Amino acid sequence: MATLGFIGSGNIGTAVARLAIAAGNDVVLSNSRGPESLAETVADLGERARAVTPEEAARAGDWVVVSIPLAAYRDLPADALAGKVVLDTINYYPFRDGHFDVLDSGKTTTSELVQEHLAGTKLVKAFNNISDHHIPSLARPAGAADRTALPIAGDDPEAKAAAAELISRLGFDTVDAGPLAESWRFEPETAPYAVPYSAAPDAMRAFWAEVSEALRAGTMPQTPPPVDGGVPLPAAQLRTLLADTPRKLTADRVVA
Repeated sequence: MATLGFIGSGNIGTAVARLAIAAGNDVVLSNSRGPESLAETVADLGERARAVTPEEAARAGDWVVVSIPLAAYRDLPADALAGKVVLDTINYYPFRDGHFDVLDSGKTTTSELVQEHLAGTKLVKAFNNISDHHIPSLARPAGAADRTALPIAGDDPEAKAAAAELISRLGFDTVDAGPLAESWRFEPETAPYAVPYSAAPDAMRAFWAEVSEALRAGTMPQTPPPVDGGVPLPAAQLRTLLADTPRKLTADRVVA
């Protein structure tokens, strides 16, 4: 029986945790506010879930999913995560995280920055390019004709193979996008990011435009993102999107 640890238990983390439990795994959740703040989530997920501190989640997990704002990446418990395969779902949003010059310039990628802090871990970028509500709706059993693929990237081949096996058990095929230096290919606003999984792509683009306008006006967007059941994205189509997408630096993004 495998255990998945979660550092960050928001929408993405909880959606992945739900799939993990459905696949027969235990989950150990954590966040920055303490285990007691996750009581409702744990009750909803059932007896295979429990809440602990981030360090305890790091030590308990056979794999650990990191799903926190980039601004908090230095708070990740590097010692407790040493030797683990870590699935990194983190995206860089300057309006939320503040600006990182090394990311704005394209000198490095978000996951390379996190890997530098977690020097003793084996980081695999995953689950960052799909909306949280599409995670449960698009998960399918292995071999299903309408199975959706997710990109992964990492510097350790064995860690990527382990991550791909885990993600397959959770309901998705994977496409290897290369090392962490290539993980920009599925960062925000690239071709494989969010829109290809949406049944309402025009509504999603309109939402991003509205967010951009609100941020330029110095306010936070009030409209929630559009929710739909999603559409499957086959591995072959994802490979094409990854190969053809240009790099989207922060200054070129709609939502910077």
